[in-house]
Amino acid sequence: VQLQASGGGLVQAGGSLRLSCTTSGRTDNRYVMGWFRQAPGKEREFVSAISWSGSNKDYADSVKGRFTISRDNAKNTVYLQMGNLKPEDTAIYYCAGRLSGAAWLYRDSKYYAYWGQGTLVTVSS
Repeated sequence: VQLQASGGGLVQAGGSLRLSCTTSGRTDNRYVMGWFRQAPGKEREFVSAISWSGSNKDYADSVKGRFTISRDNAKNTVYLQMGNLKPEDTAIYYCAGRLSGAAWLYRDSKYYAYWGQGTLVTVSS
């Protein structure tokens, strides 16, 4: 399966962006989907994850209440709606997929086998 992330850009602090991640290839399988980010000079970190059904969601404490993850399986797309953006949200955002139809979610990137190319989000102060 291939993942394509899009929607990044430059936004002022307090603004909003919506990232999208579209999957292609073996889309008939069920995937847990996650978003991770990597800021310059820092390690990649977990942002959010969603189960295949969409009923289970998880967020890093740093984005809880500001970001919302969702998915449209008919469109093979996962979204990350980001609000009240802060300069510290500046990073390359990656979407990732794990073959799983279960509700259990994963924060560790090692559990995700499929990765998109990343989309850059820059938040100016």
